[in-house]
Amino acid sequence: MQAFLDVFDIYLLEAVINGILLGGVLALLALGLNLIFGVIDVTWICYAELVMIGMYGMYFMVQYYGVSYFVAAPFTILLVAALGAALHYLVIAPLLTAPPINQLLATGGVLFVLQSFATVAFGIDFRNLGIRLPVLVFGDMNFSYARLLSFLAALVGMVAVYLFMTRTFTGTAIRAISQDRQIMALMGVDTRRIYLITSALGGALAGLAACLLVLQYDVHPFVGLSFGPITFLICVLGGLGNFIGGFIAAFVFAEIISLGGLFSDLEWGYVLAFAFFIVMMFIRPAGLLARRR
Repeated sequence: MQAFLDVFDIYLLEAVINGILLGGVLALLALGLNLIFGVIDVTWICYAELVMIGMYGMYFMVQYYGVSYFVAAPFTILLVAALGAALHYLVIAPLLTAPPINQLLATGGVLFVLQSFATVAFGIDFRNLGIRLPVLVFGDMNFSYARLLSFLAALVGMVAVYLFMTRTFTGTAIRAISQDRQIMALMGVDTRRIYLITSALGGALAGLAACLLVLQYDVHPFVGLSFGPITFLICVLGGLGNFIGGFIAAFVFAEIISLGGLFSDLEWGYVLAFAFFIVMMFIRPAGLLARRR
């Protein structure tokens, strides 16, 4: 009996640590989506599809053109950042004064456009980057180097965004606009330029996430469905536009998914995460860190 408990404790600890590693990538995705909503006040339903395009970019650069992974990654980040800026300029900017439902429908339409484009251009085959990273063995626990690398890179990306937002003039302007859009416009700040920069920054974070996720997921037109819905739920649970709330919610969801996969199949971990979200919407509908009235 004691031997069984010892093995169970090891598996439990391994699941908890894997949940932390998964939480770092989910927090990175939530940061990009929360940044856009917090500043522009528009929720990009198609955010995960930007990640999908970035994953295809990584795949073709590494597999077809023989570019090193570490050289392809900066190009992918720039590609998706440009895509984010183009999405804002062509789709979001004309709808800034439109009702929120119009904005949601527009970004939802972009979602289907990107999925259809990828299906027609690349087919529905599952493609793998072909990079095989070793497994870190620690005691009786096994951890994927892909997840470790993704976690560390996600932390570096989030710290870089934090420094940009707190140590630069543009970052300060972004934070100021997120707090009061009307006053900043009256003070002569070019809000259109700040919105465009924010969209490009959100796209860059999606590009970074693509570079990390392509090490763990096969690339196909519907890969965004693997993490897009959960990212949106994380942002809602943390409070849309609330960076700290989204960060906490990402790790809560990641632990639920990981521990659910320990006791049953991984799919049940996602079921438990969605069930937890539904319950929390009754308890704290405004988000985890919302103040009670």
